[in-house]
This record gives sequence, C-alpha cells and structure tokens, in this order.
Amino acid sequence: MIANWPAALGGGILIGLAATLLLWTNGRIAGISGIVDGVLRPRLGDALWRIAFLAGLVVAAGLCILFVPGAPQPRTDFPRAMLVVAGLLVGFGTRLGNGCTSGHGVCGLGRLSPRSLAAVLTFVATAMATTYVVRHLLP
Repeated sequence: MIANWPAALGGGILIGLAATLLLWTNGRIAGISGIVDGVLRPRLGDALWRIAFLAGLVVAAGLCILFVPGAPQPRTDFPRAMLVVAGLLVGFGTRLGNGCTSGHGVCGLGRLSPRSLAAVLTFVATAMATTYVVRHLLP
C-alpha cells in the first residue's frame, strides 16, 4: 500500500489534468521526450510552449521539495558518471520506443492507442524484471 496515497492520488490527478489541458489548448501530447526533442530541434513558433512546460515541471518539483513536508528529496548517493550513463540509456530507450512513459502511459492510453498499450506493457514488464534481478539475483 502506498504510504501517502492522498499525495499520490493528487499528483496523478494533476498530471492527468495537465495532459488534458495541453491537448485541449494546444492540440499537443504531453510526452516529455517529444517536448524535449522540440526544444533541442526547434521549429519556428513551436519552442516557447515547450520551454514553458519544461520550466513548469522543474519549478513545481522545486516548490514541492521546499514547501511540502515529507516530500521526496533528490538522492545524492549515486556516482555522477552512473547518472549520466543512466540518462543516456533512458534517452536511447525513449527513442527506441517512440516515446516515454508519460507520452505512452498518460496520453497514449487515454487516447486508446494500441501502440501505447504495447509500450506500457513492455515498460512494466521490463521494470518488474529489472527489479527482480537487482533485488534478488545481484549481490
């Protein structure tokens, strides 16, 4: 059971609301990898909303850490090189899967996309297998 289920429920509602509002107001999918890609390879008149969306994610997380008692804190006990390698692997997987968990899981499933369903099932199965290997098979 989730220790703080009201916060998790509230966070899920806010994510769903943000994805819905972005789709209704801009006609855009709130997949973070696609939004970042649009910032890294901008098209005329398309980068501003993407930058604002990403800035909102960072600012909201910072405000949560500062003002919400018991909010999860960033971990500092990982080697920086490992974090860089992990980030690059996530980026590779995102490209391989034509989107990230937020795009497929929140937005794709909400639009009843079969491709997103296959992607989410793959994400979940891989996460379960990885967790099992790391917790039970590795020393």
